[in-house]
Amino acid sequence: MKLISQLGRLLLITRVMVRYGLDDLAINTPKLRFLKPVYKLAPWKWKQRDVLEPAVSVRRALEDLGPVFVKFGQILSTRRDMLPERYADELAKLQDDVPPFPTDQAIHLIEGNLGQPVNTIFKRFDQEPLAAASIAQVYSASLQGGAEVIVKVVRPEIEKVIQQDINLLFLLAKLLHNLSSTGKRLRPVEVVAEYEKTIFDELDLQREAANANQLRRNFENSPDLYIPKVYWDYCAPNVLVMERIYGLNGGDIAGLKAANANMKALAERGVDIFFTQVFRHNFFHADMHPGNVFVDVAKPHDPKYISVDFGIVGSLSVQDQRYLAENLHAFFNRDYKKVAEVHIESGWVPSGTSVVEFEAAIRTVCEPIFQLTFKDISYGKLLLRLFQTARRFDMEVQPQLVLLQKTLLNIEGMGREVYPDLDLWVTAKPFLERWMDEQVGLRSLINGMQKNFPKFMEQAPGMPVALNEAILQMAQLGQQKTQSDMEETKQLVETVKRSNQQVIVSIIGSALLIGAVLNNGLSQSPGLDLFSGLVGGFGLILLGYALLKRQ
Repeated sequence: MKLISQLGRLLLITRVMVRYGLDDLAINTPKLRFLKPVYKLAPWKWKQRDVLEPAVSVRRALEDLGPVFVKFGQILSTRRDMLPERYADELAKLQDDVPPFPTDQAIHLIEGNLGQPVNTIFKRFDQEPLAAASIAQVYSASLQGGAEVIVKVVRPEIEKVIQQDINLLFLLAKLLHNLSSTGKRLRPVEVVAEYEKTIFDELDLQREAANANQLRRNFENSPDLYIPKVYWDYCAPNVLVMERIYGLNGGDIAGLKAANANMKALAERGVDIFFTQVFRHNFFHADMHPGNVFVDVAKPHDPKYISVDFGIVGSLSVQDQRYLAENLHAFFNRDYKKVAEVHIESGWVPSGTSVVEFEAAIRTVCEPIFQLTFKDISYGKLLLRLFQTARRFDMEVQPQLVLLQKTLLNIEGMGREVYPDLDLWVTAKPFLERWMDEQVGLRSLINGMQKNFPKFMEQAPGMPVALNEAILQMAQLGQQKTQSDMEETKQLVETVKRSNQQVIVSIIGSALLIGAVLNNGLSQSPGLDLFSGLVGGFGLILLGYALLKRQ
């Protein structure tokens, strides 16, 4: 039965491909061209078909194939490091425009997941959905206490449909990989595997709730971004209840202007939010298209963003952050050699890659971009060009960097719609410089001491005892040695004693220095009061003494 179902679905996919002329693209692949004379005799080739641009044909075919393929096309549109730009632009037009499923099914799912009747949980539950998308639909409601909420419900049986279509996508991806040299370059099997992980993550609404909670903590009391509250008592893998928010859609430029919103502040805050998430919190909303971003214009001169839909988030390792920060910093200084060296040092391209050749390739791509003014440079596209160039040198682009690139493109595009003169670099530069300072500068030293000091102090009382035990063991061992060995042991004992003294002095010096930092709040204030300066100075002297004694 399962096989019959899959064959039926495969037949439908074939019919849709034929309808939009995608069969012609397939038959023109090198390994299938020998079938072309016979293929021309196929019945559907007997009459003239409307000829569409290939990118448009692909988009319309995905729309006809339904929600799973639409979502796949949306995710595929973000892989601009792989797709030709025309295809990526066309696939970006795909919308989750699907009919809603019956409300009685939604109520059945809510009651089954939460174990209570809807009338017990909610004071009011609207029968008409607010929105219907490929994976879930949303209802408006109010809790018994009066709080206005939205209720998100995963479509019934959607997991089975998704798994069936993903299996077929894997089959098509393997065929493309085997039949076309272009298919090998596009790595279709890896793309489908990435899609499978992403879409199944989106199906878990408890995961989405956890993402929302993390972002809410990160931006608590922020003047720039508001994240709605999650009502955990009413959340399950297939149901999410969250505070309802009100505001203008982030893409409603006419509405924002009519409300007299401060457009310059709004654009700059959008960029500020992005870099805060990436370089300060290391946890970013990776699906910030206009449909998921709203604006609170209660105070038009001081507008505030509100974000929804937290199914896709991203984070970077410290190495990824360094890669991004150092590359962007080097780019804007036009230090292409540094860009090439960072790629090689970080392992993103093979160690045997020629720095000179890589530098020349990057310069060729970037120099035309830098003929523009800073405000006219698209930094998302700059990052894309970097990925595309690096792929020629066998760079494997990581999914988290692709998510980052997609998010930057969304933020930048929305920011420039709001305020066309937005200069992303003016906002980005302080974040990059601060991050670099935190990693390799004075702030890095201070942060490292603050982070490790409690562990250091916890272990400090036991250090002298451990060192004395080591000395006694060495002394006992020395009694069994010859006279010459005894001399060596005595020297070793003296060395350990001196090390013991140096450790104690280092502990005291570190304690004084960190105490001075904490007392004065150096990480927030550039100045030192007299007491903190004296204590910190004495701590530095002790540390210097301990270091000199090691020489």
